[in-house]
Amino acid sequence: MTKQRGMPLYAAVIAVATAMQESSLINLTRATNADSLGLFQQRPSMGWGTPAQLTDPVYATNAFLSALKSYAPNYRSEALWRAAQAVQRSGFPTAYAQWEAQAARMVQALIANGSV
Repeated sequence: MTKQRGMPLYAAVIAVATAMQESSLINLTRATNADSLGLFQQRPSMGWGTPAQLTDPVYATNAFLSALKSYAPNYRSEALWRAAQAVQRSGFPTAYAQWEAQAARMVQALIANGSV
């Protein structure tokens, strides 16, 4: 999705690392924390979309990437955890950093596979 949006691969790494932290890459179809749903634990009550939209991985990822561009306009030069935190506003902002290397390997594997 980052390619179609004209975003660098780093945006994909940020998105994957964020989803790894928020949901372990499990599409949460039942609210876990208040009304958080989907890969990114986005909340309908916070204007992210409807429950059906937030449990659609394509919609949820596009919503995350749009927010990344809006809330972290300098994400290309920021630490991954700082960019992710600008979007997610987590109580544990640096937790995203632990997934960066693994997310980068996953994105590279998708590129090598021709999936990106």
